[in-house]
Amino acid sequence: MSRWLGWLPRTLWQWIFWLLILGGLYAAYVRVAYGLGGATNLSDRFPWGLWIGFDVLCGVGLAAGGFTLATIVHVFDVKRYRPILRATILTAFLGYGLVILALLFDLGRPYRVWHPLVMWNPRSVMFEVAWCVALYTTVLFLEFIPAVFERLGWVRPLGWMRSFSVPIVIAGVILSTLHQSSLGSLYLIVPDKLYPLWYTPLLPFFFFLSAICVGFAMMLFESWHSSRAFGKQLELPLLASMGRVLAVLLSVYLLIRFLDLYHRGVLPRLREPRTETYLFALEAALLLVPMVLLFLRSIRLSPARLYGCALLVIFGFVTNRLNVSVTGMEAGSGVHYVPKWTEVMVTLAIIALGFAIFRFAAQHLPIFAEEVPIVSGRPVPLAAAGD
Repeated sequence: MSRWLGWLPRTLWQWIFWLLILGGLYAAYVRVAYGLGGATNLSDRFPWGLWIGFDVLCGVGLAAGGFTLATIVHVFDVKRYRPILRATILTAFLGYGLVILALLFDLGRPYRVWHPLVMWNPRSVMFEVAWCVALYTTVLFLEFIPAVFERLGWVRPLGWMRSFSVPIVIAGVILSTLHQSSLGSLYLIVPDKLYPLWYTPLLPFFFFLSAICVGFAMMLFESWHSSRAFGKQLELPLLASMGRVLAVLLSVYLLIRFLDLYHRGVLPRLREPRTETYLFALEAALLLVPMVLLFLRSIRLSPARLYGCALLVIFGFVTNRLNVSVTGMEAGSGVHYVPKWTEVMVTLAIIALGFAIFRFAAQHLPIFAEEVPIVSGRPVPLAAAGD
């Protein structure tokens, strides 16, 4: 009996994790057995809901820390950010992998997910997004695989991957730039449906810039949780510098957003007592408050306050993506969309799975260790390498 009890979850978080996974599996069964009509509240008039708005638009954006930090470290050669690079790349890799998993639930015929790879339609934005996501997921795999080689002690493949690291990073930056902005381009084709507070010709640029902002927020978020779970944390001056950069990026993003509203003559709509107005105000406040706070040195020098600001930015980013994909589309579609419990359960299960995989990888792979230098085909101790 005690042997079987040993398999039971021992902490509250473990119980929550397994309940979410079991709920997600049942929701997946409902999706497969009864189709989109039985598992979602989607319709022909409102075909994209939570699984696109959160799982895809938010999932891809929240993984933007990978290409942001890889660019800083490898292209601009800012080595002080290297300690968190592998953790950020792992987060991005898991993010894209789970986005693809979530997409399988949303597709009417998920077994045809491979069709864009062989049935080309270069005039379609979705075709470009599909190819860029597939290619960038491959790039993230190649960026992360050296950690596996180090764990296995495979020196020669590790040396090969190191020799191609810069071209791989450059390819990742190009691909990320393309599809982060292209996700915004998807909504340029519905000018009569998307509410004016969010519809703008600059939507691709706003998607790209906000992805960079949330990329820095995710670095701070990961550093906080890694320090609590694994005792690994960046030096406070490094975290403070990230906070300062994030404050500048947020100020640029918000300034351009409101200038765009002004030049399009949309600012008067902010006085209308509508759901869209209130949710736009929530989105703006979630980004404006951390922007102001991060300009204060006392905030940047406090890890807990930095984490709080990063959390607000992440919530603001998620609110923006859901406003574009759900709130802004309801009035034009003439329907009110509320996700079905199975949609929510699948999303929560995917998030829980991502946290579990990250924890497993961090426990068994050198995620927080510095890269082992290789000289003459052999690994060299870090102390000797610095001599």
